[in-house]
Amino acid sequence: MPRPIWTGAISFGLVTIPIRVTAATEDHSIRFHQYHLADMARIRTRKVCEIEDREVDPEEIGKGYELSRDTIIPVSDDELADIPLPTARAIEIVAFVPYESIDPIRIGEGYYLEAASPVASKPYVLIRKALERSSKAAVAKFAWHGRERLGLLRVREDAIVLHAMRWDDEIRNPAELVPDPVELSEEEIAGALELMDRMAVDDLEGPEFVDHYTEALEKVIEAKREGHAPPEIPEREAPTGGVVDLMAALEESVQKARATRGEGEADARETPKKRTRKAPNKKAVGRRPKRSA
Repeated sequence: MPRPIWTGAISFGLVTIPIRVTAATEDHSIRFHQYHLADMARIRTRKVCEIEDREVDPEEIGKGYELSRDTIIPVSDDELADIPLPTARAIEIVAFVPYESIDPIRIGEGYYLEAASPVASKPYVLIRKALERSSKAAVAKFAWHGRERLGLLRVREDAIVLHAMRWDDEIRNPAELVPDPVELSEEEIAGALELMDRMAVDDLEGPEFVDHYTEALEKVIEAKREGHAPPEIPEREAPTGGVVDLMAALEESVQKARATRGEGEADARETPKKRTRKAPNKKAVGRRPKRSA
């Protein structure tokens, strides 16, 4: 059972729901230490006082704001915990919005919210069911780690999830990164849509959605442990670097997608422009995953 990383409450109008916050994700990455290559001794980071020129223990270390080069304003953890801000002790819901209206670039790390006591279970389930039936997400404000943040509450299966969100001024304007205007034919756009159809899946299940990097890294470590040479990297076709014939590339990609899915070759040479496409279902755009009641 994961340990809670924060305890507090959800503030929903005059309804208060005591909750515990738990990380919703786990990191299974292989981690490395730093070593001195000459003798393989461990390299460690030590915290040294600049004035006393000695290593200090964690209990001797505190936070401080550098007002000027010679003036430091110390701030204790207790002072941060007692900061005069309502959101310091509660996740305060301030609005409800359609989930599809939230730009995914604003959505960050996810946390599970758990009812902190049997008494909290009823209001917890109440807000969960209200979110499910309204097809909306709750926008909240909360203060963690020395700053106030914007949050998004949604439902995943039977749990409420809190996502930390970025403020408007934290999102960079992509205007300077957008390429210059180019001309595209309807045939090329239809070809891209055809390829998207061939690559469409119902869920993220299967070998394509497995962490092969960690798997390959484990094989490298095992080979070195046994004194063998690491496995060779499969060679990939190098890009030509020339001008790309979009239609030819799209048609070849569609054929490969058909072959991958085991489809017949009877229509392998059919060009995207010959296919009749239905108008896109606007209701399906940005649709949320299905949720259980």
